Amino acid sequence: MRIGHGYDAHRLTEGRRLVLGGVEIPFGKGLLGNSDADVLAHAVMDSLLGALALGDIGGYFPDNNTDYKGADSMVLLRRCYGMVREKGYRLCNLDATVIAQSPKLAPYIPQMRANLAAALDTQISAISVKATTEEGMGFTGAGEGICAHCVCLLICAD
Repeated sequence: MRIGHGYDAHRLTEGRRLVLGGVEIPFGKGLLGNSDADVLAHAVMDSLLGALALGDIGGYFPDNNTDYKGADSMVLLRRCYGMVREKGYRLCNLDATVIAQSPKLAPYIPQMRANLAAALDTQISAISVKATTEEGMGFTGAGEGICAHCVCLLICAD
């Protein structure tokens, strides 16, 4: 078994779509980044890569590489999971938390879970996504950005 932890944070800005877990969420701001800036997908990718000591997503999808400008993070997640499978592992389960003062994310979590499960070729029961606020504290509480944490467990595919 291998355990990995991932974290990602992006600044909220005008004129961008808000995408979390592959779900476009109606909101007046979106996350700033080279790709679609999906912090949930990015945290999941870093947890997968970290579990196998493969580095982080910046090493594979650098934010200064124009090839990834506007990239769909769910496509990048599938590529990361391909690396996991090539190393002889598969996902057992993951637990992720999105931290955002607003918008309220509860209505979108079932679709986020389904999107992640599809990208990771697993059952939705293996995917946990939660959302919380920071009660007005810190950059997320001030509405300046959104972040996500993820922990995953990988097991040998044999």
